[in-house]
Amino acid sequence: MITMGVDVGSTSSKAIILQDGSEILAKTVVNMGTGTQGPGQATEQALAQAGLCRENIGCMVATGYGRLTFPGADHQVSEVTCHGRGIGFLLPEVRTVIDIGGQDAKALQINSRGKLMNFVMNDKCAAGTGRFLDVMAKVLGVPVEGLGQLSAQSEHPVSISNVCTVFAESEVISHLAAGAKLSDIAAGIHISVARRVAALAMRVGIEGQVAMSGGVALNQGVVRAMEMELKRPVLVHPDAQLAGALGAALLAAERMQ
Repeated sequence: MITMGVDVGSTSSKAIILQDGSEILAKTVVNMGTGTQGPGQATEQALAQAGLCRENIGCMVATGYGRLTFPGADHQVSEVTCHGRGIGFLLPEVRTVIDIGGQDAKALQINSRGKLMNFVMNDKCAAGTGRFLDVMAKVLGVPVEGLGQLSAQSEHPVSISNVCTVFAESEVISHLAAGAKLSDIAAGIHISVARRVAALAMRVGIEGQVAMSGGVALNQGVVRAMEMELKRPVLVHPDAQLAGALGAALLAAERMQ
């Protein structure tokens, strides 16, 4: 039984192929999201990696921001359901999942099988999302993937108090003009994100161990800031960015069964 999950995000596309609902045959990440060739490339690369063709896939489930526009999928499932299921597979001890996407942020409660029990989402404002980090990285003149390492050098993080991305951008520019170190500004940016997303987690209720999913989970600066805000460890699996695609592939296997 071969299944595939495709996570069509706003800024990247992920695909995973599973055998018998448990063995990962292929996994790919393409840094292009919905409205681009990214989803198709991720799918093609995963198939090539596994030595398969589309006809070999018994069921394909699409998830993510652009799931409804992805052609070829047999079913579409919400990303909150898929991220919960994916993290439940990767980290069975986790009951609270924090997913920071390009356009939104979510806090999930899951049970021992990774089934979604409750969630809270912020999709009305860019603050506390991957988009917020992209904007701030451009202001600092550093690649967004370098923010985590930069913030690790901070000794005195600055305060970023504005909840609006536009005003927060002006605040960062003011810190630059005042001569603040880039590392301290980067750390302040991460604390700002963590504070907003931690508030979501508090609203949904924190139970058991906590994990992060999605691409922002790869930013160690955000993870450290989240641990400080929540006052507890935050787990990050090496495949955290692929949790949505993995959950979709697992749900595809359940549908076949």
